[in-house]
Amino acid sequence: MERFKFLEHTADAKMQAFGKNLEEAFANAALGMFSLMFEPEKVKGKTDKAISVEGNDKKAMLYNWLEELLFLMDSENFVLHEVKSIKIKGKWVDATVSGDVISEKYSSHGEVKAVTYNEMDIKEEPGKAVVQVVFDL
Repeated sequence: MERFKFLEHTADAKMQAFGKNLEEAFANAALGMFSLMFEPEKVKGKTDKAISVEGNDKKAMLYNWLEELLFLMDSENFVLHEVKSIKIKGKWVDATVSGDVISEKYSSHGEVKAVTYNEMDIKEEPGKAVVQVVFDL
């Protein structure tokens, strides 16, 4: 199954992420976001981080989840390798991610400034979930 794909957008980056459930789609959205800046598959999984965010609805949870990852990158120079585990329960997203500190060995090919609610969409069917996000570059 395709993890994510980028769609046409005039100024920013528009992405859809896929999964067999909402958790997997959220995890793939994180990988897609970091692929705009780095190559997550080349990043070493040296450090694990626990993340817990809350949102009033699924869109707020998706927004807060991705923004928390950007915050970790900005505040701790953390670059994502993989989402090791993720659980969505009620208003909470709880995850463990692995990655490394940004260094010369990880060349950046862009910057995501922010996650937006613009054109954000979440669709769930039995056995399939799709999330759509636009990133401010």
